Amino acid sequence: MNARRLVRVGLLVLAAEALVFGAWASLAPRSFYDDFPGLGRHWVAMDGPYSEHLVRDYGALNLALAVVTLLGAFWVTRHVVIAAAVAWIVYSVPHVLYHGFNVEGYETGDQIAIIGGLLLAPVIAVLVLVLLPREDQVTGGPAG
Repeated sequence: MNARRLVRVGLLVLAAEALVFGAWASLAPRSFYDDFPGLGRHWVAMDGPYSEHLVRDYGALNLALAVVTLLGAFWVTRHVVIAAAVAWIVYSVPHVLYHGFNVEGYETGDQIAIIGGLLLAPVIAVLVLVLLPREDQVTGGPAG
């Protein structure tokens, strides 16, 4: 698989995450708060009182991030891919750090799943940047 295709796959994985979590938090904020990540776990509810405003803002942020990421995956142009990947890093690193310092109250398995899951986004974003072809190799457009 060539680098351009790997960049596209990485961006599509990030966009899928943002779309799922963004849609859930935007359309059903109470369910997101009470039930995230699902399977009987309740990670958001353990972190403080419910705020519909905050959950909907989180959802909208993820939907906006998904749009930029999908544009990068569709076009695979250097500037849009860099913008999407850097946006993910700026968004996800503080998120990982917050949860890394606030895991008390969670079972060990949940702590590992929370931090491990949150680390995927910045790792994928960095890989996208590393794999992004040089300027003269990026032709743009959806083909590729």
